Amino acid sequence: MGSPSDHTRRDLIRRAAALGLAAVPASGLLTACASSGGSTSDKAAKGEKSAGNPLGVNAGAPLDVVIFDGGFGDAYAKDAQKIYREKFPKADVKHMATQKIQSVLQPRFNGGTPPDLIDNSGAEQMDLGVLVGQKQLTDLTPLLDAPSYDDPEKKVRDTLRPGVAEMGRFQGDAVHVLYYAYSVFGVWYSQKNLDRFDAEYPKTWDDMLALCARAKKKGVAGWTYAGKNPYYLTFALYPFIAKIGGAEVLRAIDDLEPDAWRHPAVRDALEAYHELQRKGYVLRGTPGLTHTESQTAWTEGDALFIPNGSWVENEAKATMPKDFELRVAGPSALNGSDELPAALWAAGGEPFIVPAKAKNPEGGMEQLRIMLSEKSSRNFTGQVSSLTSFDGGTDGLTLPPGLGSAVEALEQTGENTVNPLHTGWYGALWKERIGAALGEMMAGRLTPGEAVRKIQADADATAEDDSITHYRHR
Repeated sequence: MGSPSDHTRRDLIRRAAALGLAAVPASGLLTACASSGGSTSDKAAKGEKSAGNPLGVNAGAPLDVVIFDGGFGDAYAKDAQKIYREKFPKADVKHMATQKIQSVLQPRFNGGTPPDLIDNSGAEQMDLGVLVGQKQLTDLTPLLDAPSYDDPEKKVRDTLRPGVAEMGRFQGDAVHVLYYAYSVFGVWYSQKNLDRFDAEYPKTWDDMLALCARAKKKGVAGWTYAGKNPYYLTFALYPFIAKIGGAEVLRAIDDLEPDAWRHPAVRDALEAYHELQRKGYVLRGTPGLTHTESQTAWTEGDALFIPNGSWVENEAKATMPKDFELRVAGPSALNGSDELPAALWAAGGEPFIVPAKAKNPEGGMEQLRIMLSEKSSRNFTGQVSSLTSFDGGTDGLTLPPGLGSAVEALEQTGENTVNPLHTGWYGALWKERIGAALGEMMAGRLTPGEAVRKIQADADATAEDDSITHYRHR
């Protein structure tokens, strides 16, 4: 085994493979990336700005869009593209849907011919911190400052849910990412399955353990999770940490502060989760399950709880019974000394980006402006049972059970909603290091103390590596 810094340097090179740069020494990444193929002369000529065309889109320029075809599908994007075609009938709009974002787009970034708009999501999501650090993304400030699609008196940024624009800000005032979906993360469950045990969602961790013990006696596991993608555990664990110790604990983790992972709230949360494993309350075989396999086991009643995001209502609908009564909740109270009365992780999801070398960046931003209209937002919510970053669009809609529960949970949590930013700043650290260590702990191969030491070492190595672009809360 190499040192933590050796691992981190290898991580960076592997992360930069999304740009076709794996063979380039880490110290030369910026130069190599900036000098890859393509040029500004390839860009379409800008159109004339007007009230109906505030971004100055060239009406005849082609538009190239790539959408991640995951839990939300791509029908919502196609519907928004129909509006774009109606507005710019001379434009040739190319649409591609894929789950292989990195594999498909790596050669295009490397060759300087990326699409005009990308939904950069999924297991092969390109690392946003690397893309920003290597100046591969367009600043979306012109979009945010443009008149909104529905109300010319209101800017696009003023129609977004709180914190969404800030999530896309990595350096200075520039915003390089626009998160389209608005996801609620937490502990998801079926009220119908809890009714089998005459139970409500556990208010305290002792109640949680007691319910899991009762379920185990009936042959039902308390928990399951995406064993092959164990960073899913953080969807419930991070708000648990914040509830125990306060939101500042997560901010310290975001900022890669020394000893952030050694905070007592982190220790207490990890020990509580490890107890689920130690007492046999986790579904047997969970460490080997994909996210869809764990969701299927859960919808079929093999486990009561699963850490997940609000996309699960759409993604798992094929196996979810009609009377499932899907619900989401924040963490149970560890004890009477928790810093926060409630906590929930809610944030923008589905990160949309416009590459710096896109031929039609104005068209890519205009497509996003259309998607952030009330009509497109309502269409997305109606299709996939998820909110968008547009602050509204649900009036008059009959929300499905899970989404209705998510909206209610947001209202109850209020200002104690948290949003860990290191998940976007240091994607590889979160998914490949933190997630892996938590997965090892939940598989019984690491103690909570060992997991903390491993994660802190990786976080420290990331902080000390000058070849990685670092970000901090303001």
